[in-house]
Amino acid sequence: MTLTLIAAEKVLSDNFAPWVLDLGLSVASVEAHEAVLRLPWSDRLAREGGGLSGQALMAAADTATVIAVAAARGGFVPMTTVQQSISFQRPVVGTDVLVRARLTKAGKRMAFADITMTAEGTEEPAAHATAVYALLS
Repeated sequence: MTLTLIAAEKVLSDNFAPWVLDLGLSVASVEAHEAVLRLPWSDRLAREGGGLSGQALMAAADTATVIAVAAARGGFVPMTTVQQSISFQRPVVGTDVLVRARLTKAGKRMAFADITMTAEGTEEPAAHATAVYALLS
């Protein structure tokens, strides 16, 4: 059973640390093995030079993966990040970022994700990440 958008937003609001919620992420869409989150532009998230910080993108990728796993499981389950890797391809300045986490494998104990981050209005990735999660229940 896929999560509804409202249920996915509730997973987001109920299961993350306050500093993650301070990023202002929202769930744009959710499907059986995929979630798209919006990371709104904020000067507070910009690094020296004006581009969106890598730390914000990493946290957004991690969060989107949790929502994608929840979508695949029909709701939130205890999980933890085992591995995450990211490549920054171009800066994001002054615009929101769409963070698409797609599960490439969702097993009983492990989930693997491919995450693409694009500046809104563009097709070219700003960053690409992969993640591995341990599912704890």
